Amino acid sequence: MAQIKLTKMELRDQQYKLKQLQKYLPTLQLKKAMLQTEVNQAIYEIEGLTREFFEQKGTCETFQSLLSDPSSDLLYGASYVDEVEKRYENIAGAEIPFFEKVIFKPHDYSLFESPLWVDSAMEQVKLLVVAREKIEVVKEKKKILEKELREVSIRVNLFEKILIPRTQANIKKIKVFLGDQELASVAQAKVAKGKIEKRKEEEALV
Repeated sequence: MAQIKLTKMELRDQQYKLKQLQKYLPTLQLKKAMLQTEVNQAIYEIEGLTREFFEQKGTCETFQSLLSDPSSDLLYGASYVDEVEKRYENIAGAEIPFFEKVIFKPHDYSLFESPLWVDSAMEQVKLLVVAREKIEVVKEKKKILEKELREVSIRVNLFEKILIPRTQANIKKIKVFLGDQELASVAQAKVAKGKIEKRKEEEALV
């Protein structure tokens, strides 16, 4: 830590620094609160989507016995993901992903040569894949938010526990020093004045 100068100019600099720190701290605290809220919402969202995933998985398990049919290979071919489309929004300074849709790889098959149950099963499997990808996107969102929250929390702690108290201590130290200097100057002036008056009195007696 650099040694501060015990001067009036340094006092002004430290007072300005304190004013800026105290002005910016509420913004950081608000950002921290917003990010914490977003993280909590992401946690709840993951829990809800996970329940939906297992419900959909249960639906898919109702036709599990049909997977031994040779036509079941169509289900696997139709459920390959080509791309997960996401949009991004800025939340408290962080670019956050939001699920848009799943684009599946093109898969051609004959409607006339496939069993009737294939279409319905294929749709349910795709819904299961979509449910899974939704969870992954929200997990990604939560990870980004938590990283940003950690960084902002570090800055808030730095302001609250180090920078502001240190600046306040510097201001107090400078004020005490300048106050002592002023008292010493006043005392010296009184002593000097007393000597002058005493000399005048002695000269008057001569």
